[in-house]
Amino acid sequence: MNFLAHLYLSGNDDELKIGNFIGDAVKGRDLSEYSPRVQDGIRLHRGIDRYTDTHPIVLKSKLRLRPKYHKYAPVIVDMFYDHFLASLWADYSKVPLEAFIHSCHDLLNSQKDMMPNHAQYILPYMIEGQWLLGYRELSGLDCSLTGMSERSSFKSNMEHATADLEKDYESYRQEFQSFFPDLEKFVRTFTH
Repeated sequence: MNFLAHLYLSGNDDELKIGNFIGDAVKGRDLSEYSPRVQDGIRLHRGIDRYTDTHPIVLKSKLRLRPKYHKYAPVIVDMFYDHFLASLWADYSKVPLEAFIHSCHDLLNSQKDMMPNHAQYILPYMIEGQWLLGYRELSGLDCSLTGMSERSSFKSNMEHATADLEKDYESYRQEFQSFFPDLEKFVRTFTH
């Protein structure tokens, strides 16, 4: 899953959100520089990634993309799924998407000094570029995927992925809607 899903799956726990947001930027097993609850958020992030990467429905989504996008297929599926979470937001949350994102931006910005360098670096771009809200529309998703493609070390073709989403939109939507309740259940079990 990508940023929006990780933040959403942290519930109302601010420290868990921070840890879940920085999870990709924190390397290694030594988490001692972070508070216990931020450590839990980092572990949650890693657990979500492991669970998602091995789920049969997600593997089906990736398989459709793998011939064209190879090793980037998992990244693209994460972005597609954040698009569906954003576009179907009212099915998952009573808090309006804009309010949720604004609250997350405020929280993350207030704690950026304790984040690893990579998270500190991307946070202002994420906020100023309205990445999380942009996922809701195909044009915003396309912009994010194109930006990722431009920053990629290798030829990824991610700038073409939105067209593939549009071609098989209903299949990806159904896969997301089947998978996401399983992920929410996993998170509930993981955090208790």
